[in-house]
Amino acid sequence: MGAHVREIVRQLWPELDWIENLQLREQVTQVWIKALERSPLQPEDLSQIPFTLLVPNCPITFMEHKRCVVHIARASARAMREFMGRALPVDMDAVIAGSILADVGKLLEYELGPDGKSRQSERGEALRHPFTGVALALECGVPDAICHIIAAHAGEGDLVKRTTEAFIVHHADFMAFLPFKNPKNIKVTP
Repeated sequence: MGAHVREIVRQLWPELDWIENLQLREQVTQVWIKALERSPLQPEDLSQIPFTLLVPNCPITFMEHKRCVVHIARASARAMREFMGRALPVDMDAVIAGSILADVGKLLEYELGPDGKSRQSERGEALRHPFTGVALALECGVPDAICHIIAAHAGEGDLVKRTTEAFIVHHADFMAFLPFKNPKNIKVTP
């Protein structure tokens, strides 16, 4: 199953090639392979299910949201490096790896109900995706600095001192989420 799942991960995430450190790129790939192997969801579900359960009838899929977050995070990191880099170093690989991994735990948090709609699983109720994401990442040897980004990207992270890279991923994630909290912002076109 490994080679087949690896190819699926490569198709889901062309952005993996942005990670320059080959060992880190492989670790991130391994986390996604493990998540897909253990998930009640199928890879194709990720391009169908809404990215959040917190927005009723959310029109954006998990993969649309996730890839958008990675692109926002990378662009933000580049701007911060250009204008503030002499005082605030930014590890681009950490930003990219962290944003690709931030929601990987949702593959263990979500399941499809009998109605075919995504819902929180029993495991997801006990352990939200930042926790299962960190568990998967640690298992694959992902460095603590990247695990910190996964752990701190959601509301749980408000209780810790975020690194620069964790702030970037956190805000990129919320930029691609909070506008949906105002129904007036959503325009669904066929």
